[in-house]
Amino acid sequence: MTIDIAHFTPLQSFLGGLLIGAAVWVLLLFCGRVAGISGILGRILAPATKDKVWQLAFLIGMVLAPLLYRLAAPLPEIEIAASWPLLLIAGLLVGIGTRYASGCTSGHGVCGLARLSQRSLAATATFIITAMITVWVMGA
Repeated sequence: MTIDIAHFTPLQSFLGGLLIGAAVWVLLLFCGRVAGISGILGRILAPATKDKVWQLAFLIGMVLAPLLYRLAAPLPEIEIAASWPLLLIAGLLVGIGTRYASGCTSGHGVCGLARLSQRSLAATATFIITAMITVWVMGA
């Protein structure tokens, strides 16, 4: 995957960040729930869990939002140069990491840091350092 800095859109990126923050705020304010995607997905897959309706609606909204946006404006082309086995291993490692960290980047980085959680600060720092090491090791 490469980042096309020539077509970087700071205004759209800023607005996207604001919308993510607003969605997190609305979910916490009106439902009392944290918008950690790995936790939401894990609870949906658990057999005996209540509140599946809002969790499923949240995930469907995450999938549909870029599709609806695509109707109004083109999305940037994404080119992934990694092989499928490497992507599967990477996805598995991310899943294991989110289970050990009790949350993913959205849960800790967006929601946890906004609540001044020290655990989320440590988890987010670990995510960033691990990503930097991975980029360095992979030579990207």
